[in-house]
Amino acid sequence: MGINSESDIEANLQIGPTDKGMVRIYVEARGVEIPMDFDPEEAEEIAEEIRAAAKAAQALRT
Repeated sequence: MGINSESDIEANLQIGPTDKGMVRIYVEARGVEIPMDFDPEEAEEIAEEIRAAAKAAQALRT
């Protein structure tokens, strides 16, 4: 499965700070839980990538 493959899988996504000063992205789908912890600098890089992807997706719509 790639980035352009559609899927009917539903998932829950939570993002927030941990008590250890990390940023956690938590994904849960079909009974599988995936906690991913990032230091704040990595989280900022991920946020920039998400913003860039959103901008690119918006450009495809017009």
